[in-house]
Amino acid sequence: MSDPNLNPQPLPPQQQPQYAAAPPAQPGYNTLAIVGFILAFFVNVVGVILGFVALSQIKRTGEQGRGLAIAAIIIGLAEIVLGIIFTIIIVASLGVAAANYNSY
Repeated sequence: MSDPNLNPQPLPPQQQPQYAAAPPAQPGYNTLAIVGFILAFFVNVVGVILGFVALSQIKRTGEQGRGLAIAAIIIGLAEIVLGIIFTIIIVASLGVAAANYNSY
């Protein structure tokens, strides 16, 4: 009589437990996009330039902050255009005032 429990077969090798891989970390916000957005309110030209540089970096690296870079460009350009219009209005007003001053 041969009982299989008395002569057990060797167990297969144990496998190491498989751990779920951590999801890839989200890339952070592009620093130039943040700085460009802030500077678009104070130093318009620098904000626009940094916005364009940030857009090219974001396209290359896949970082976040594309909206901030676009906002920096739009806000900076809008403020530049408004500044030009405001300057033209002031110069024209001063020219009209000077012409009227000489006529009296």
